[in-house]
Amino acid sequence: MDLVQLQRQFVDYKTSLYHEGFLDEQFTQLQELQDENNPDFVVEVVSLFFEDSERLLNELARALEQQNIDYKRIDAHVHQLKGSSSSIGAQRVQKVCIAFRNYCEEQNVEGCLKCLQQVRHEYSLVKTKLESLFQVRLPCRREIFFLSKKVLP
Repeated sequence: MDLVQLQRQFVDYKTSLYHEGFLDEQFTQLQELQDENNPDFVVEVVSLFFEDSERLLNELARALEQQNIDYKRIDAHVHQLKGSSSSIGAQRVQKVCIAFRNYCEEQNVEGCLKCLQQVRHEYSLVKTKLESLFQVRLPCRREIFFLSKKVLP
């Protein structure tokens, strides 16, 4: 596959993530912060989001298993997850977090458990989609690197 085809595949896949509501304009803004001095900026930020989100999801699950549920603590975790998902443009995760926070405010354990499952699902989907996007991106970067080496003596 040549460079043009790889780039087209990357653009098409990324466009589909916007159309399917996985990503929003914030992801575009994040990409604009990336430059030749830090070509892996987006991957690094998203990787931190993955690590943080997995920790928060585990903490939420443990908190909802307690006899005496601390809804303020749960809400704080959901608020953090909502903020971090918003910062990378993970729109569907962010939307579930909004509903989750409403259930925390109502102290509705069934609603919270339902939202935990939904947010896990949306997180899993966006993680898979972004990992795939980055895999499509890598061959493009390698091709550009090798082409630049051929052009430059």
